[in-house]
Amino acid sequence: MKKVNVALVRLLQFVVFVVSVFMVIVYFGAMVLLPLDAVVLLIKLMGVVGLNGFIAAFIAIPAVGYLGLIVYKTPGLCKMVVDGGVDLIKTSKVRVEAFNEIADAVKA
Repeated sequence: MKKVNVALVRLLQFVVFVVSVFMVIVYFGAMVLLPLDAVVLLIKLMGVVGLNGFIAAFIAIPAVGYLGLIVYKTPGLCKMVVDGGVDLIKTSKVRVEAFNEIADAVKA
């Protein structure tokens, strides 16, 4: 019966690990996708106004780049966003390692 309990603990540990990895990928992926989405939305907005897609992209990409520059130059903002992701990674690591103590207790 102990082997079944250890297997269940390891299964739950794996599930927590997979969910944690997914959350970290989503967090850092959002930082990449937000500017790209802003470019697409600006191009569509300019298309509604009547600008060609190429001309709209020629205007939207530098506009979003300038917004990114403003975010980059804001003191502490980039560091805070990255630190939030690093804290998420550290917390996930602690949660996954906590299952090792539970598995050791079940084995004994």
